[in-house]
Amino acid sequence: MRSRQVVVAVALSLALVVSGCTRAVAGTPLGDTNPPRVAVTEDSFGIRAGSEDAPVQLEIYTEPQCTHCADLQHDFGDEFAYYIGTGQLAITYRPMTFLDGPGTSGHSARVANALFVAADEGQGGGAATSATGREFQRFVQQLWAHQEPGGAGPDDATIAEFARTAGLPDYQVRQLLSGATEKSTDDLAAMESTNFGYLYEVDPVNTRTPTVFDLHAGKKVEVYDDDWLTSLMES
Repeated sequence: MRSRQVVVAVALSLALVVSGCTRAVAGTPLGDTNPPRVAVTEDSFGIRAGSEDAPVQLEIYTEPQCTHCADLQHDFGDEFAYYIGTGQLAITYRPMTFLDGPGTSGHSARVANALFVAADEGQGGGAATSATGREFQRFVQQLWAHQEPGGAGPDDATIAEFARTAGLPDYQVRQLLSGATEKSTDDLAAMESTNFGYLYEVDPVNTRTPTVFDLHAGKKVEVYDDDWLTSLMES
């Protein structure tokens, strides 16, 4: 595992253009009494969708108002969900909120909070009341497909409906509908600083979202090629 150091965020560039086309993956994940699920990382600032034993482990740095992040989900989200469901892939999402800025509505912070609520095990804990990794990935796709960059973004009721459509447990849908939050303002500031530090370490030159990092290989993944994910899964 690479060493990490928290770096204070000064500015982020959004020059990356994610190219690719929507791809259909043949087949469906097999039924499993214990499907890959969701967990918050030890540092409390990331959410892993998928098994900790999955052979491919990716980190994705993403901002809820970043249009290029939405492109990544549009083009590869269905494949992410498929491979997470089969246990071949796990994705650790590291949300960032730098596009909120002073005087904005907190769109990015509200969506980031929703991701952590969706990782909650629920009343009593256990697999029966927690989302699967595939459901969480569907929730991410819904959120990034309904962006409003610079605007208010989805309200609590809309976010809860996205969760219901994605298949999240009723407990989490109710939490989202009530506007439940998992992180305070201070927590979100710490999340932003910590995740930017990790991102800066991945690429101090082109420090931007979305960035995809291969945790096993210890290197940034270039996502310009339409077949980058297929090639990675087959390697």
